[in-house]
Amino acid sequence: MNKTLQKYRKKSGTSTKTDSFVHSLNVYRMAKTQVFTTVASLQNHLSEVAKKSTVGFVPTMGALHSGHVSLVKASSKQCDFTVVSIFVNPTQFNNSSDLEKYPRDFDKDISLLEASGGAIVFAPTVDEMYPEGHQPKRMELGRVANIMEGEFRPGHFDGVVEVVYRFLEIVNPTHTYFGEKDLQQLSIVRHMVKEFNLPVEVVGCETHRLEGGLAASSRNERLTKDQKEKALILYQSLDRVRAEKESYGPREAREKIKEWFQDSELELEYIEFVDATTFEDVTEWTVHTHGCIAAFAGQVRLLDNISMV
Repeated sequence: MNKTLQKYRKKSGTSTKTDSFVHSLNVYRMAKTQVFTTVASLQNHLSEVAKKSTVGFVPTMGALHSGHVSLVKASSKQCDFTVVSIFVNPTQFNNSSDLEKYPRDFDKDISLLEASGGAIVFAPTVDEMYPEGHQPKRMELGRVANIMEGEFRPGHFDGVVEVVYRFLEIVNPTHTYFGEKDLQQLSIVRHMVKEFNLPVEVVGCETHRLEGGLAASSRNERLTKDQKEKALILYQSLDRVRAEKESYGPREAREKIKEWFQDSELELEYIEFVDATTFEDVTEWTVHTHGCIAAFAGQVRLLDNISMV
């Protein structure tokens, strides 16, 4: 069992902060939104309403924002029904402190979904997702899991595979939607679907950005107004390289961004230019080149990526 999950269960009794008012019932209604908290209740509902229908699935860890809304809207346009999960997954956190600090506001999440047109919500407990005897799904992830996020968050992608496979098993959607901001995660989910021959289409959606270019993220809620302004350097540095890329190659660009961050209050963790299909380092610009970056604004870790085309 994931060590973070063991610590989390011991400390919290397997519940998240939403448990006290959500998980006392298997399902409840809030205007347009139905919230299910058990596998059986969700599957029973879907078996009744989604026969011969397309079902879109948007996995989230709550703290919903405009980026999540864009995924829900993409699903709603393409599918007859949309299921949104709200589950802070302990198995993809390699740092238990980061898990505890992850923002949670279930009522706000539901209100945002209501304003966006509503969806079916699945908000399980940890024990509902990972019952006694649960065996996590594993696969060989290759290079993509050993660089960037894989290097700095060991075990993270194993947790992603475990939880996404479990959700797809429960919801059995025809389509599932992921933001391109988490480029490695999107690649791994696509690989997992192909590896296990799962009957679902993985849809990658363009990164939703706030004013100035900051990528929408749940972690932005932990930033001060000043930090949000200074965090714009993630997108702006990549965008500047894209605009000036005829003047230098990827290796020189990496060094320039490091220099720019030296004059910033953010702490750069990594900057890489990779082929978005193979995740190999690139030595020259191609149509597949993405710039990928991660940095800390205080104690808040932020990441972003853009195509260099």
